[in-house]
Amino acid sequence: MTDSSYTTSFTVDQTPAQAFSAINDVRGWWSEEIEGRTARVGEKFKYHFQDLHRCEIQLREMIPNRKVVWHVLDNYFSFTQDRSEWKGTDIVFEISRKGGQTEVTFTHLGLVPDYECYDACSDGWHAYINGSLRDLIATGRGQPNVGEAITESEQLLMR
Repeated sequence: MTDSSYTTSFTVDQTPAQAFSAINDVRGWWSEEIEGRTARVGEKFKYHFQDLHRCEIQLREMIPNRKVVWHVLDNYFSFTQDRSEWKGTDIVFEISRKGGQTEVTFTHLGLVPDYECYDACSDGWHAYINGSLRDLIATGRGQPNVGEAITESEQLLMR
């Protein structure tokens, strides 16, 4: 059986330590509206975007310069019928060296094509991971959400 969970990866010239640091700077690449702490195993934080999406996440695993795992404790989407989507899923960041570069692989375990939110969520993750997080690692500046729609999916859902 093949896992069909959403996954994406990118490479940068920076070190695994720089990638690890950027991943843990959630406000620097995902949203400036993160409430709570995001630096130590066991810590919890809340994300929200307008009335479209809210979630509570717990940091479950950290292996410096190699891996970060989040667990979604609770989630709400205003645009899905199924209220269980995302709940109990894991978000995994894996960092490795490939030649002279650092590869970051992002997997949202349990975010599968059968989910109502899959198109919007995969569009969002692509923008935040392959765009904002990658830029934060490579240039020191991400494009986190500051309360406005960034992705095409967010723009459509806000109409």
